[in-house]
Amino acid sequence: MGEVERRGAAPVVAIDGPSGSGKSTVSRRLAAELSAQYLDTGAMYRAVTWAVLEAGVDPADADAVAKVAVNADLVVGTDPAAPHFFVGTVSVDGPIRGAEVTAAVSAVASVPAVRQLLVARQRDIIAGARDAAGIVVEGRDIGTVVAPDADLKVYLTASAAERARRRSTEVAADLAATAADLERRDTIDSTRAVDPLTQAADAVVLDSTELGIDEVVHRLVSLLGVSA
Repeated sequence: MGEVERRGAAPVVAIDGPSGSGKSTVSRRLAAELSAQYLDTGAMYRAVTWAVLEAGVDPADADAVAKVAVNADLVVGTDPAAPHFFVGTVSVDGPIRGAEVTAAVSAVASVPAVRQLLVARQRDIIAGARDAAGIVVEGRDIGTVVAPDADLKVYLTASAAERARRRSTEVAADLAATAADLERRDTIDSTRAVDPLTQAADAVVLDSTELGIDEVVHRLVSLLGVSA
């Protein structure tokens, strides 16, 4: 793999892939190495999902979900050392990682109006970062939809067994149940009608099954042609 063609002094890096592939840890570490901003787009969908559940709205009711999303005052922090999310004045960093939000987020993220709203917000954040230190953006449709002109597009993956092992260890959950949940989410994310999880044609595919975080980050830094 050779170096990518840089389009400017402040790089935009798109990292896509399924749950448990290591996107969050790698993306934050890479952003820190580059002194860049970091955006977890999945957390944005989780924050809206939290707002939907707080409002007592059924995640399957697309119209009601869209209305909550429009009215949610979502505050996004992009410091890789301390990323944070608020809905209004409420810090939701902890609640959005809970089981209830995890079970509902794929349904909420499948609502076209929600995706349209958050993709526009994500693009605004990326545009601002281009004029600053650059940004590493992680999600499922970054290289294909949100930032198709990113300087580097990465599709980070790992075996299903390894992804389940990592996630079950992270949240102290049953391995078999975690594997089943990941399979469910993979199916929903890859088959939804709007902006499905998919690999960009020009993305670098990196299988992290046998790789440590430092090795993955080193490879990405090398691809960008910068010194770590």
